[in-house]
This record gives sequence, structure tokens and C-alpha cells, in this order.
Amino acid sequence: MKVAQFFIVLASVGMFACSEQDAAANVATTGLTSDVQLEEEERLALQNTSLQDTVVKTEAEWRKILTPEQYYVLRQEGTEPPFKNKYDSNKKKGIYACAACGNPMFSSRTKFDSGTGWPSFYAPLAKDRIKEVEDRSFPGEVRTEVECARCGSHIGHVFEDGPEPTGLRYCLNSAALSFTEKK
Repeated sequence: MKVAQFFIVLASVGMFACSEQDAAANVATTGLTSDVQLEEEERLALQNTSLQDTVVKTEAEWRKILTPEQYYVLRQEGTEPPFKNKYDSNKKKGIYACAACGNPMFSSRTKFDSGTGWPSFYAPLAKDRIKEVEDRSFPGEVRTEVECARCGSHIGHVFEDGPEPTGLRYCLNSAALSFTEKK
């Protein structure tokens, strides 16, 4: 979503603050419209992982803590094969975090079957948990890369062909994610 569009949405929600205090609070917290409400477990996950604790490691340190596949995806901006990954078909309820640093980024509540072979979501838990970066690495195409806001690792890409309420499809690599099932 473009910055101007975000501010228009934020201003629209703010106009109804008296009757929609919960929705306005959710937009301020997550950067999303009131269509995506956080559950208590999701709020706790966000509170328990501070973005101020930026994770910085040398490439040698990353190689020691990540599997070769995770290193390829997270640190070398690789892509795992479609349909042959851990979370594409995962139907369990829970939270998806960065596999490199544990930053909670996505919820199973916004996960959908895109038919692409990779886990797809229509919204992050909070916009400040991810970073969107212009990606010109694929010849003749400009894409938007999704990085972890805490450690800068490559998570996947976002496209504007997803379902409502956002119209976005965060197409992610399972190797870039860790999953914690809801209790």
C-alpha cells in the first residue's frame, strides 16, 4: 500500500474514533485496516519481541545458526521450490516468525491458499514487523521484496493480487519462517 493511501485509510478510521475506538487502536498498532483484528496471543507475541533489539550477525555467525537451505533463502535471497516446502499446506492455527531472529510477522488467520505452492498471507501481524524493498534482481521485472524488520533477512515477496480486505499476497518461503502453533 502506498504511503498516501495508508494515510487516507488512517484518517478515515480516525474520523469514526468515538464509535470505532478498537478499530482505530488496531490501525495505530498494526498499520492495517480494522478488518484485521489482533487476537490476544498475537498481541502478546508482538509485545514479547522488540524491534529495538536489532539482530546483527556476521555471515559466518548466520551460517552457524541456520541450515544451508535457510541460509540460502534468508541471507542469499534465494527461493525454495514451490509445493515442496514445510508451510504451504499448513492448516494449523498459530504465528509465523522469522526463522533467523524470531520476529513474529504473520498469523495463520491471514494465511490463504494462493495455489502458488508457497505459504501466502494477505497481511502481516503489524506493518512495522516487515520491511518492503524494491527488488530488481529478476531481469525485466520490478518486484517488492519482504524482509524481516528486525534482522534484514529475505522472507519473500508481496504482490497486489491477493484477497480482500487488503488485496495483497505476501508470498513467503517456508525456510524463512518458524511456526508456533496456537495453544
